[in-house]
Amino acid sequence: FVALMFLRVALKGHLMKALNLIVHAVMVLFLTIISQLGGIAWLAARFLPKHRFSGFLAFYVVLSAGAVFIAPMTGRVPLACIASESDAATSPFFCALNRQYVTPDLKAVLTDLSKDMQTAHPDTQIRVLDAGFPFLSGFPLLPHLSHDDGKKADIALFYRNARGAYLPGRTRSPIGYFAFEQGPTECESRPMSLRWDLDALQPIWADWTLDESRTRHALELLSSDPRIDRLFLEPH
Repeated sequence: FVALMFLRVALKGHLMKALNLIVHAVMVLFLTIISQLGGIAWLAARFLPKHRFSGFLAFYVVLSAGAVFIAPMTGRVPLACIASESDAATSPFFCALNRQYVTPDLKAVLTDLSKDMQTAHPDTQIRVLDAGFPFLSGFPLLPHLSHDDGKKADIALFYRNARGAYLPGRTRSPIGYFAFEQGPTECESRPMSLRWDLDALQPIWADWTLDESRTRHALELLSSDPRIDRLFLEPH
């Protein structure tokens, strides 16, 4: 009986260690997928068992701040995290996840777009959503299929409120994604598709209208820029 009790305790101990290892592995994988540097910070925090969470935050902040200075040495530069009149900017949300990095050439394109839009439509702000991680070409930025080299960036649409006033840098959903503009479509209905319609979410977003003049002008500028190879616009 005593031997069985010791065996039970030993098995329970091994099980708990295995579960603990699985939890940490999942956290490292998840944090790496969403922020690239988060997994490293989580592993480093394991050496501070009494202050694991605060240690993770501290390591993550240090790594993210260091990336701002180190990434340019490897060919990536960060976009601004605070909107200004002359620069295209992303939101603090994407900056906190280290998803605001692009090549110097793409940053120049976005900066020129911001200045040209300011000339044609004063007070216009170019809001960039997902761009790329600071390091390693080929490292995927999920759920995107192509944001792995710093040469791609998603740009938010422009909106007006119910009174017709332009909303600088604002998007219908909090992060800019998942709020779609509805319209006629020629896309076939398929039972298996990777398209995110998310019809159930549409009523909860702000009831704003697309600023067609700003959107049209931005598309004209981008499509005529010889530095741009491809411009993707999702169909309705």
